[in-house]
Amino acid sequence: MKISLAMTKSAGIKSYVTLCLFTALSTSTGACGKKDKGPAEITISCGSVGQDFDSCKAGVEAWEKKSGNKAKLVASPASSTDALALYQQLLAAGASDIDILRIDVVWPGTLGGFLLDLTPYTKGAEKNYFASMIANDTIDGHLIAIPWQADAGLLYYRKDLLEKYGETPPATWDQLTTAAKKIQDAERAAGQKDLWGFVFQGKAYEGLTCNALEWVASYGGGTIVEPDGKISIDNPKAVAAVTMAASWVGDISPPGVLAYEEEEARGVFQSGNAVFMRNWPYAWAQAQGKDSPVKDKVGVIALPKAEGGRGAATLGGWNLAVSKFSKHPEVAADLVLYLTGAEEQKRRAIEYSVQPTIPRVYEDKDVLAKNPFFASLVETFKNAVPRPTVAGGKYNEVSSAFWNAVHAALAKEKPAKDSLTALAADLERLKGGKW
Repeated sequence: MKISLAMTKSAGIKSYVTLCLFTALSTSTGACGKKDKGPAEITISCGSVGQDFDSCKAGVEAWEKKSGNKAKLVASPASSTDALALYQQLLAAGASDIDILRIDVVWPGTLGGFLLDLTPYTKGAEKNYFASMIANDTIDGHLIAIPWQADAGLLYYRKDLLEKYGETPPATWDQLTTAAKKIQDAERAAGQKDLWGFVFQGKAYEGLTCNALEWVASYGGGTIVEPDGKISIDNPKAVAAVTMAASWVGDISPPGVLAYEEEEARGVFQSGNAVFMRNWPYAWAQAQGKDSPVKDKVGVIALPKAEGGRGAATLGGWNLAVSKFSKHPEVAADLVLYLTGAEEQKRRAIEYSVQPTIPRVYEDKDVLAKNPFFASLVETFKNAVPRPTVAGGKYNEVSSAFWNAVHAALAKEKPAKDSLTALAADLERLKGGKW
């Protein structure tokens, strides 16, 4: 069996997967490896963007020395959409090419039936991780993945500009809107014509689902589809949240924000042309780079909330899972537990500023010395809002319908109320009798 994947382009980065990944090892010999005669050899899919592959490689090499086993690395597509499609093809065919899969936090419901229950191998280690992340990776009572890298939305701000204008980091969306407008207008009057108050991920894609879920949840408007399967998005608080966000576009946020993904927002903020930015934790290391125009001028806090609401950050991140078709499940599980363990997570945090999934690593003095803002992330991750993965295999359709409805409101093609009412009807049809 041979599965091919065309080269794709995501966020301007070409991605490809090693040829060996696409050739099922139906014989004991071949270009991709030989039948094991001693220590087991397994294959792990690592990320391919930025330092993802290098950090994975270093951890695997350390495990090889410790265990005596071997692991081949393959780079997954940069686009998560392409990676999911590839995994679905391989798993549906029962292929054993990849033993360990790097999966997005929203994939357990889609891939769970093909993944090994890791509970027999953990020896209770799951209690060490953020409870919300373990819950996210548990399907029908089976722990089908271990949290490897945490992510949740954060608010970045220009410390120097807030200090200059006597503002404090905003606790509410109203405070953010007011401060952003005040600083933006004053700086423009002083000659900084390109400055905007707030940038975020407003393109019609998964990133907008994350942003909009944060707005809605912080207003008390629910999580689109509740854990019991109820569709909750058509409510006054959700409407108020999306209406608020729509008011930013063209006022404190550039019209072009409707096409922004993470890197576009970061580019504007890091060039010095935004007061506030919503983004993931990865942007911190970039902002602090030696060539960054805003180096040492950036602060990071939890996202704002509505008056009377609660802060809400969408849960993101990556997990490691073992395929049910692995020929060496025990060895694969051992590597997963090593890579997701506290010692390895500490190394990745120090060397690559990767966010741990184990709370106590955030208390480590060496980790905090390298990443001082990590101290503020623990409560964010504890209270992170999961996406509506209760939709299972229909999650992608739910998310797509949601981001398109919100985008229409942001672009002022429809009032927020009309968009969300139509969305709720679409989701009811998609749900049918049950998810």
